Amino acid sequence: MQEQALRIPSNIEAEIALLGSILVDENLIVELSDTLIPDDFYDVKNKLIYRTMIKLFRAGKKVDVASVISTLQTDNLIEQCGGIEYLSAIADHSYSSSNADTYYKLISEAAIKRNTINKLSKLANEGYSGIDTYEYVDKVEREIFELSKRRSFDNFKPISEVSQAVLSNTENNASRTTEVIGLDTGYGNLNKFTQGFQPGQLIILAARPSMGKSAMAMNLAVNVATHNKNGHASVAIFSLEMSAEQLVERMVACESSIRLNNIKSGNLYKNDWTRFNTACAKLGGLNLFFDDSSDATISTIRAKCRKLASESSLDFIVIDYLQLIDGDSNSAKDTQIERISKISRSLKLMARELGVPVLALSQLSRAVEKREDRHPMMSDLRDSGSIEQDADIVMFLYRDDYYNKNSERKQEADLIISKNRSGATSEGLPFLFTGEYSRFKELTKENKE
Repeated sequence: MQEQALRIPSNIEAEIALLGSILVDENLIVELSDTLIPDDFYDVKNKLIYRTMIKLFRAGKKVDVASVISTLQTDNLIEQCGGIEYLSAIADHSYSSSNADTYYKLISEAAIKRNTINKLSKLANEGYSGIDTYEYVDKVEREIFELSKRRSFDNFKPISEVSQAVLSNTENNASRTTEVIGLDTGYGNLNKFTQGFQPGQLIILAARPSMGKSAMAMNLAVNVATHNKNGHASVAIFSLEMSAEQLVERMVACESSIRLNNIKSGNLYKNDWTRFNTACAKLGGLNLFFDDSSDATISTIRAKCRKLASESSLDFIVIDYLQLIDGDSNSAKDTQIERISKISRSLKLMARELGVPVLALSQLSRAVEKREDRHPMMSDLRDSGSIEQDADIVMFLYRDDYYNKNSERKQEADLIISKNRSGATSEGLPFLFTGEYSRFKELTKENKE
């Protein structure tokens, strides 16, 4: 049995009917010109006629059969459009403008199919080239995402609709049993200022080297995994500087109260082993996922997060740290600031796309150490570019004993919230930092005494 020939998606009848509807009611072109492009027409004749209609509309001229024929003749396109007879036949047919939405839908849906077929065919051929695997997979995902939203034209939202959504959210939040709306960070004071880390947020945690930002990030990762979804929240951790084993060693030290150096050396006392095994078992039951690829790019990070989200779940992303991410851009002209700005913007878009908060660690410039007051501020963000613009929350770690060995604030740290789109800022939430255990603990009157 002979196979039936494949038919290219199109609807010529709908194309002719829509052109006829416009000639009946030229006001249709006002809305169509923003949502339907000439290339959405499959028949060349119809494509040229529609393009001419848009040309007349945008020039402020009348769109009727006489003006369309005249313009096509001036542009020497009348014969390519089937001649005056073709246009006259369309105009003479009694099309109803009330059915224009149906014609539009048929044309646009056929165009989407054609565009998808063409795009996927090109992507399939590109897969045979020497393109990097992760870059290729990310490109395929990105193109499919663009295709899926290309015809999603959102209308304005009336305030009645938005206010109803606000009312519903407020009522839901009012009935909650905790102060946290987003992810519980495990730190009560931080929760009060942020109401928990929110979906789609980009959170920056910045500090000078050896200030403890990686330890704080790992504390937050464990806290989020432990305190949310009954201990089943999923956290993806990207470490571009330390191995996954080094990070877990820090987590075990924090959980077991065994010195990190002893864990690394294996020099554990007899009574340490119980605490060590208990900590490993507890951490092993959490949904923590590590990627310690030192050459990670935004594309690979995004692709791996999409995969994790689709295969199981994803609630929180931690990246240590922002300046070590390789840019996707091949432009040699990009400055470091431009490169970091693109990465920062991409992280914010990834947070919104996946609907989870992203915590990205960042280095501070040396400028902070050249001032008498060494408390960090926004301008100290290294290669800042658009980091402070893209971030929803910007936090800094500051330890006085880092700079002053004779400081009276031994083992104390301040978590400074310099930017917070959804809440208040803070000059410093007090913490106790025990470096040998890689542990940050909220400072209260009880544990201070």
